[in-house]
Amino acid sequence: MRRPGTRRADREPGPEPQKQRRGRERRPQDPQQVRKRQTLRWKLTVFALLVLACSGFVTVLVYYILLRLLETTPLVAQLTLNPIFAAVVLLCSCGILTTVLFAWFSKYYLRPVKQIVAATKEIRRGNFAARVPSEVHPETEMGGLIRNFNEMAQELEGTELFRNDFINNFSHEFKTPIVSIRGFARELQHTDLTAAQRQEYARIIEEEADRLARLASNVLELSKLENQQIVTNRTVFYLDEQIRQCILALEREWTAKDLEILPDLEEVRYEFDEEMLALVWRNLLGNAIKFTPPGGQIRVKLRAEGTELRVTVADTGIGMKPEVCARVFDKFFQGDPSHSKQGYGVGLAIVRRVVTLTGGSVSVTSTPGHGSCFTVLLPR
Repeated sequence: MRRPGTRRADREPGPEPQKQRRGRERRPQDPQQVRKRQTLRWKLTVFALLVLACSGFVTVLVYYILLRLLETTPLVAQLTLNPIFAAVVLLCSCGILTTVLFAWFSKYYLRPVKQIVAATKEIRRGNFAARVPSEVHPETEMGGLIRNFNEMAQELEGTELFRNDFINNFSHEFKTPIVSIRGFARELQHTDLTAAQRQEYARIIEEEADRLARLASNVLELSKLENQQIVTNRTVFYLDEQIRQCILALEREWTAKDLEILPDLEEVRYEFDEEMLALVWRNLLGNAIKFTPPGGQIRVKLRAEGTELRVTVADTGIGMKPEVCARVFDKFFQGDPSHSKQGYGVGLAIVRRVVTLTGGSVSVTSTPGHGSCFTVLLPR
């Protein structure tokens, strides 16, 4: 029996206790970052102590030379007793030693910096495969900088590959129905066509136009979700009833393939944008129906587990390879080209974005030939 969704709870959550706010603000520091700061502090301290010790040694050596070799000279006796002379000798020693030591240290430290500058120029030119060879210890400041730079370059390279792949797939998805519409429109211009042929060609044109319209609608929906950061239209509703309604909405599709839908839904109330969250279940169920052969099964389970809700949609379909699972939530990615006319590679991207807005996560496990299982975790 259908339960109507309820409005937002009457009582808004009260202010967060002061103790919890303090506990949240006082987050433990990362031990690696603390160790790096201590390493840099000790290096600077040792460098300063080394300069002072060497300067003192040089000053003592100068006095020793003056007193040992020139002790009979009245001028030397007068200089050795003059504190200004001692200060000048000490400052000169510090300056010379600081210059020498800094030149030696800079040769060690500036070589990786020059390599980073060169790699940065390569990335600016579009060569995202540029990397900085790690020749220093990874726990040092320079080692951490090189590691982070290489990770950044790797992410940029992946983003560039994804962008190119996205453009290619997006162009293909839009071009395919347009080419089909143009081809059958030209066929309709022939005067020797029968009425049945004209009706068939018109039907194909209508289907391709609908497909193009749905693709544009899905792309706009995904674009809107990607630009949305805050969910405002929140209501409290029964999550189990929402999933049942989505199953019934797709009844024509799963009955046409003689599929068995096995829902196992625990009664749960949830607060979120009801219409937005329904996109998740419609896309997951539609994806399971599309890739499950006739006579198969689809199991839908909802359970409350501690501080989160777990929803699983498992089918007995064709399954996916690991490399397909890794990219199945990417925009316009289709792991099975034979089903490309049945989808657009946008639905699962919408699923991931909506689940991300809830603060939850979505994952998939699959074995080729044994079906797939999508798991959605929602915070309570």
